[in-house]
Amino acid sequence: MSESSRDTAQGAGWGSADPGAYKQLMPDRVEKLSWLDPRTLWAARNGVLASWFGDPTGRTRGRWVARREAAGAPVDKVMRREVPDTFSFMVVGDTGEGDDPQYAVVPGFLKMSQDTDFTVIASDVIYPVGSAADYDGKFFRPYQDYPAPIFAIPGNHDWYEDLGAFMRVFCADTPPLGPEPRPRPLTRAWWRALLWHRPGPIDQQRLATARKLRPAPAQQAAQPGPYWAIDAGPVRIVGIDTGLLGTIDAEQGAWLRAVSRGPKPKILITGSPLYVDGEHHPCEIEGGGTVDEIVRDAEHHYVAAIGGDIHNYQRYPVDVDGRTVQYVVSGGGGAFMHATHTIPRVSVAGVTERDFRCYPLRGDSLAFYSRLYGRRLRLPRFFTLSESEATAVVAERLGIEPGRAPGPEARVTRRTRLVASLLGTGGRPDRASRFRLPVRKLYTQLFSPSSATYSPPFFKNFLRLDVAPEEIRLRCFAATGNRAQELDPPVEDEIVIVLK
Repeated sequence: MSESSRDTAQGAGWGSADPGAYKQLMPDRVEKLSWLDPRTLWAARNGVLASWFGDPTGRTRGRWVARREAAGAPVDKVMRREVPDTFSFMVVGDTGEGDDPQYAVVPGFLKMSQDTDFTVIASDVIYPVGSAADYDGKFFRPYQDYPAPIFAIPGNHDWYEDLGAFMRVFCADTPPLGPEPRPRPLTRAWWRALLWHRPGPIDQQRLATARKLRPAPAQQAAQPGPYWAIDAGPVRIVGIDTGLLGTIDAEQGAWLRAVSRGPKPKILITGSPLYVDGEHHPCEIEGGGTVDEIVRDAEHHYVAAIGGDIHNYQRYPVDVDGRTVQYVVSGGGGAFMHATHTIPRVSVAGVTERDFRCYPLRGDSLAFYSRLYGRRLRLPRFFTLSESEATAVVAERLGIEPGRAPGPEARVTRRTRLVASLLGTGGRPDRASRFRLPVRKLYTQLFSPSSATYSPPFFKNFLRLDVAPEEIRLRCFAATGNRAQELDPPVEDEIVIVLK
């Protein structure tokens, strides 16, 4: 087994002069996606409009579901896979930026998925707005050599064009919805409709050409809708669509309660993680209740809940009435990296730093961002921290044992403390001030989304789950963009989930 970031700095991808072969998979011309570009922000405005003027996704989702049922999709939305009791599948989240970080995941993903039965994309298949025009280079091309079906749940970015392209690709070529009745003038719905970003016409020829990259019958999948369940061997995998604002509508909530009944062990896959960045986000259901209440119900027998949306890896083993539910964040499949160094020392639902896992390690995250902003601000000598310096200052601020010991040359100086503070590094809960908390929130929400980078290490990840009648083995693999990690993807976290 190769070294991981918990073993050495080289295992984390630092210091390598041997780039991977992922660039050979990429198109000759790749458009660099910038989240600072006003045109991108304007195209992705629907999430803001939904929060201001009301969220229409529940109603739109209901229309899509009704259309699929009218076309013969199963009403219970359960896909039944004929697999043995021992099988494997992959989970990869937030994939579709179409640039270096996404393609850097592909070689390791293909190697570790050779004998798997299917893959699930957990949130945000296509950035920035889920356009059909982007599916060729951001879905069909990178995964053309994966031989099995790929299922998906949409993320908020897939909803920025009302899910039209997603339904075309994943839901049996579902045709577009017709226009809705016009709302009354000067109402909130009227303002929303006036400003709403709507999808343009789909280039059918371009989409047909893109589909030829995954033409084999064994690669095809036809989902019953944007939310679904898969019965495979001894488990049921339940995928929910949390739309633009991270909630689910009443109709989907009723379906989730129904499909969760019974003793079969279940895994939830969602676009909005239930535990993330040291906080609990139970996911509200329209009309009352939360998704996490359903997960926690012992009669439903959920053993794990895996969410995308946040572009890193985190794991929270939560004790729920004497049994452990693994809450996992896995959104590191290709988009820019969300920082982990902004996560404060973990103390939530009985989970402490001893139990918590993340990738990249907080010190590697801080070193990554210090280099990034050192270049952008043209202050590399001031901002840039070595991985050892970053590891040491994170350990000091959080009062924790680092995941990897810093090198003997690491010193925590006034400069390293200042850079760590400026870059939003988390701290101890007992030392969180009124000033630090808003700064960390501002950093996470404002600065991080612009932070695409095009040179390794990228600190991406994907999951492999090996299912047997008695247990599930979940492994998080790293993808850095360096050749060493392509040839032998490091295991950054591993857990065995007992199916009782």
